[in-house]
Amino acid sequence: MSKYLNDIAHYTGIKEILGNSNAVVKTLVLDSRQVGEDALFFAVKGSSVDAHQFIPKAIADGASVIVCSDLPKELHDTVSYVLVDDVQQSVGYFASEFYEKPSEKMTLVGVTGTNGKTSTCTMLYNLFTSLGYTCGLISTVEYIIGKTTYTSTHTTPDPIRLNALMHEMQEASCTYCFMEVSSHAVVQGRINGLHFAGGVFTNITHDHLDYHGTFDNYIKAKKKFFDQLPVDAFALTNKDDRNGQIMLQNSPAARYTYALQSAADFTCKILESDFEGLLLKIESEETWFALIGKFNAYNLLAVYATAFLLGIDRFEILTHLSKQGRVNGRFEVYRSPKGIIGIVDYAHTPDALENVLSTIQHIRTGNEQLLSIAGCGGNRDKEKRPVMGKVAARMSDKVIFTSDNPRNEDPNAIIEDMQNGVDPLDYKKVLKITDRKEAIKTAVMLSKPKDIILLAGKGHETYQDINGIKHPFDDRQILIDIFKEN
Repeated sequence: MSKYLNDIAHYTGIKEILGNSNAVVKTLVLDSRQVGEDALFFAVKGSSVDAHQFIPKAIADGASVIVCSDLPKELHDTVSYVLVDDVQQSVGYFASEFYEKPSEKMTLVGVTGTNGKTSTCTMLYNLFTSLGYTCGLISTVEYIIGKTTYTSTHTTPDPIRLNALMHEMQEASCTYCFMEVSSHAVVQGRINGLHFAGGVFTNITHDHLDYHGTFDNYIKAKKKFFDQLPVDAFALTNKDDRNGQIMLQNSPAARYTYALQSAADFTCKILESDFEGLLLKIESEETWFALIGKFNAYNLLAVYATAFLLGIDRFEILTHLSKQGRVNGRFEVYRSPKGIIGIVDYAHTPDALENVLSTIQHIRTGNEQLLSIAGCGGNRDKEKRPVMGKVAARMSDKVIFTSDNPRNEDPNAIIEDMQNGVDPLDYKKVLKITDRKEAIKTAVMLSKPKDIILLAGKGHETYQDINGIKHPFDDRQILIDIFKEN
């Protein structure tokens, strides 16, 4: 793909263009190591590295255009310089123009919230695909274009990758795209330049405070997504969440709500709930779903409401939704030959963990033991560790604190942070086993038939990040193997 600078430099934040405004641009690049002939290089000032220092190298490697907030001391006659206030915020606008505004050529729906983003987006993709539409999916688990799947690298990719994916979707005749919108993506401008047909809010709880600093900043990041929606879009929010209505304030989009416990535009009632699924009454229609738990009732209602707002007949929605299976790594249930129940879930925030444990508590008979395995990621929000520890210990009969993705931290120190949140009355419930596989094996050995084991935190992940190396590790496969051995 090749464009002229004039054709893609429509960002309103451009202060000045020095040099040839008709310079040829063949690629957009954020990493100076990827610069080639006729590349446009974005000199982003990051939190740890200022890419302005790599401008000479980018030019030497063939860059034809440099987007920067500070002009270099030495200017090259053969290079064009685009001066902007904030390079990071400009990338999405350039990328959208370079890839010919792909988000405007399909129906793009963004889903944001602390929990439920992946499940909601995946169900929307599966629903619209089953209805006969060619669709795209951008999620924490995977990126899908039609029926081609790519491994996901970020919940929301960088703007260049994002627009490139959507351009591929357009080339593949996709008419819908469903994507997760992370709070990081909003703040960093990764969704700048995209045209959304709708935005969905699931919920907001304690998470990512290592990045946002305060919970108020985290809320503002989510809200900014809805503030940026166009007037012809819809904004759909969970009214049962205490911050749900905040998302709609000042949003120019048409506003709608959904709820299980409040009066709302779209409502739902749980009639039956067990380890096999849910019987829900949605808009006066009773429908059985294979998904489990109250949190999935919210996800299903959000999907129903979104599809209805996109013009799909409600009976068609319910018919096709009822045929869907479970989402990868989200409350996946396994049974051992001896009758032990294992549940693998991605719950990695206090609220998500409490939701999963509450679901189990609601379904269980009380005659069996509930044993949870939980950990917290390294180099991430430390404030949630004691809260996670407290929730896991309070709501389980036994709990094993273990490694999640320790990254560059000492896993034992992370476990101690979790231990510090446990109420003294629950100390006797806690075991600490750093090796996650040993923790799973121990949980199975301690369990009797009909007991329940929850493996929380990693869900769909197939690796464990330790000191910068991603070691193969899949909770689901390890649980299955240990079940077979015992």
